[in-house]
Amino acid sequence: MECKAILFDLDNTLMDRDWTFREFAKQLVKECLNVHELEEQERIVSYMVERDADGYRPKEGFFQEMIDHLPWSRKLDMGELKGFYDKNYMSHAKVMNYSLETLEACKSHGYKLGIITNGYSHLQHRKIDLLELRHFFDEITVSGDLGIKKPDERIYRTALERLGVSAEEAIIVGDHPVNDIWGAAQVGIRGVWLHRNHKWSDDLQGGKPWNEINELNELLPLLKGQVRQDI
Repeated sequence: MECKAILFDLDNTLMDRDWTFREFAKQLVKECLNVHELEEQERIVSYMVERDADGYRPKEGFFQEMIDHLPWSRKLDMGELKGFYDKNYMSHAKVMNYSLETLEACKSHGYKLGIITNGYSHLQHRKIDLLELRHFFDEITVSGDLGIKKPDERIYRTALERLGVSAEEAIIVGDHPVNDIWGAAQVGIRGVWLHRNHKWSDDLQGGKPWNEINELNELLPLLKGQVRQDI
């Protein structure tokens, strides 16, 4: 069956979250901490990146750990740190390498395009708008809008229904093994796994990626060369 639609994850797929968070961490260290040696600044940035756990850790717990353990010039409370994050984090937002070129090319080849992303509604929509991605997409499915999130099967089915395609007519591109690849496979969507920070677990049965890529510019040649014949 011909591939008619491509679903994309957002964070660390279309948006380079690694870059965005690291640059935010650098800003916080520079403006709020009593650390002057470059080596120590970089150590703290790396510590923040590790403890943030790719954004999958609840923010309140992460913020509290930072409040308790960082060498503040003036110690912030939870409200102040949240405010600093809300004000500054997205100022560092950057699209993933080859995102715009890939979306343009997929659109020009007639594919319907959608986003499926977990997160608070206002935050995820803000990311999409700040990165100027919205006009590429026929459907944007945000977990915060629905009250369900990946890998719940219903969120993939909702996106398919809104795009007007079957699971066999769609593929999904994302970096997270469970949320983007395994979960979508449970409803019959083939997954293209974009390698970033996550490793595949052997415990994930019945949902391995159909294909794997290292950069988004590998996607369209993959689609042109194989999907239209094999799906």
